[in-house]
Amino acid sequence: MENIGEQVVCLIAYHLLFAMFVWSYWKTIFTLPMNPSKEFHLSYAEKELLEREPRGEAHQEVLRRAARDLPIYTRTMSGAIRYCDRCQLIKPDRCHHCSVCDKCILKMDHHCPWVNNCVGFSNYKFFLLFLAYSLLYCLFIAATDLQYFIKFWTNGLPDTQAKFHIMFLFFAAAMFSVSLSSLFGYHCWLVSKNKSTLEAFRSPVFRHGTDKNGFSLGFSKNMRQVFGDEKKYWLLPIFSSLGDGCSFPTCLVNQDPEQPSTPAGLNSSSKNPENHQFPAKPLRESQSHLLTDSQSWTENSTNLGKGKAGMSNPALTMENEN
Repeated sequence: MENIGEQVVCLIAYHLLFAMFVWSYWKTIFTLPMNPSKEFHLSYAEKELLEREPRGEAHQEVLRRAARDLPIYTRTMSGAIRYCDRCQLIKPDRCHHCSVCDKCILKMDHHCPWVNNCVGFSNYKFFLLFLAYSLLYCLFIAATDLQYFIKFWTNGLPDTQAKFHIMFLFFAAAMFSVSLSSLFGYHCWLVSKNKSTLEAFRSPVFRHGTDKNGFSLGFSKNMRQVFGDEKKYWLLPIFSSLGDGCSFPTCLVNQDPEQPSTPAGLNSSSKNPENHQFPAKPLRESQSHLLTDSQSWTENSTNLGKGKAGMSNPALTMENEN
């Protein structure tokens, strides 16, 4: 490049993309995955009682009593309470046990060997930004190297060893761009549907049955659940996801009748059916800004009611609670 302005622009763009790539990669690697809180662990008495009971209905009855005050809405394929024998805890919704980390990870997506870490609730945003900035970084290198790559094949470059470096750099950047674009596109689709990789392969099971879109709240709210309410933080590898990772709002109107709609000991207007004009929400709704807009939930409930006749999913029992 002979133009000074072009050199300055390319240097600034390159180092900016490189810095953001390294920052997001660092955060993805060194952010520890979040584990379920203590309230999901069984007490000593419950553990002893569970060990004495044989596998079966009695075993499940112990777990049901332990989970009655927890925001648990998903079940196993057989309809049982999701329990981890290794961690000895009741699994929160969207939580899974990682065989590599040997821990239960909140909203586990997958264990990534490229970052040597579990991708879950605490670092999923960082992982998405890592994919985005690494893709932009590779595309920038391929685009700026393209003209010299063409000159390589038209014998327009000096006959030095540097031209082989140019060829290798272009091929490497182009191949990584293709693989990263497919992976990044797939995770963008997952975010738009509010799914994890595990949930894409096996749909979550609720009390009323399997529902692949049980956690989807619409494109806008799905995006905000991962990236947060403040858009100024969306492109920065700074944690801004909504919620606590232990409970998530669902699109199901009918909640599990065995689970409370509010934390024990707290009075809430949602206990009154006359005031309950929006879909049932998990226990920790106050910790998620997605659920503080009552108007949007009212509109959502109205839309659900209008679409009742067209629903073909038997797992969702739509009722008018007004």
